[in-house]
Amino acid sequence: MLHIILYAIVPIFVIMALGYYSGKSGAFSGNEARVFNKLVLNYALPAALFVSIIKANRAMLAVDIKLTIVSFVVLMACFFLVYFVFKYLYKDTTSEAAISALISGSPTIGFLGFAVLQPIFGTSAAVGLVIAIVAIEVNALGIPIGLSLLNAGDAAKAAAENGGKKPSAWKPVLQALEQPVAWAPILAVILVLCGLKWPTWLDPSFTLIAGANASVAVFAAGITLSSVKITFNSQVFMGSFLKLVIMPLAILAVGLMVHMDPLNLKMLVVCAALPPAFSGIIIASRYNCYVATGTSSLALSTLLFMGACPLWIWLTDVALKMFA
Repeated sequence: MLHIILYAIVPIFVIMALGYYSGKSGAFSGNEARVFNKLVLNYALPAALFVSIIKANRAMLAVDIKLTIVSFVVLMACFFLVYFVFKYLYKDTTSEAAISALISGSPTIGFLGFAVLQPIFGTSAAVGLVIAIVAIEVNALGIPIGLSLLNAGDAAKAAAENGGKKPSAWKPVLQALEQPVAWAPILAVILVLCGLKWPTWLDPSFTLIAGANASVAVFAAGITLSSVKITFNSQVFMGSFLKLVIMPLAILAVGLMVHMDPLNLKMLVVCAALPPAFSGIIIASRYNCYVATGTSSLALSTLLFMGACPLWIWLTDVALKMFA
């Protein structure tokens, strides 16, 4: 656990603190943070998602069908649970609820998946399989759906301001699919299903820009924090609760019911307990929507993860022994 804290969690706060200091000192502003986020959202993140998914194969998805089905169904159910909780319980707009779902309804598998799982479970192919499947669900389904809801909210707002004409139901979906962060992971999944073998000589052309993904995104999040008031309200605590408690609990319960492989179940629970997706913060900043609350929820959840991770590992072990 000390290794996870030092090598996965501490670097996030160091880079975020550096971004926060640069914002407070006047080196960068909130507007410039949005430029950084545009770089990440349009280039670095799509490249990182594409490379991480294209290295999978059809056999990986079929090796453990229970793992694939449980991760897809439960994580998407949690995504929409967050959306409906914030839309109807807190009366957020469609756009705000979509951002909440992108943040608290998805684990940051692309940023912390290997950094957290490998120190705990080793470097076996099983670890890569779990991370790849969760990454496909989060990035190839969650991001396009979240962007579609976000664009639908913007379209409905624009219609209300311009005579009340009902917006097209397909327009937000098409707008979402036009963005690289949405179509890049979908394209990667299609190529994987078609059996394409990714040539290793193409890796450097993608990994160079993909390498800027995590560091620039976290740095920009720090700048954003310096330009907004950090708030710890009921929505922030609710987002952290849904992400760190409800999501891994749902995975554990369903996994036990369908008798998943114990190791795969334990890894999937840890994936579900990961902090909120950084991609949601990037999208929030890019659209200038729900930035303060979303960033505060990310900061709180990342801190709480240091205790939640070993707790969920222990709880999963206890549950597996009880239902063995």
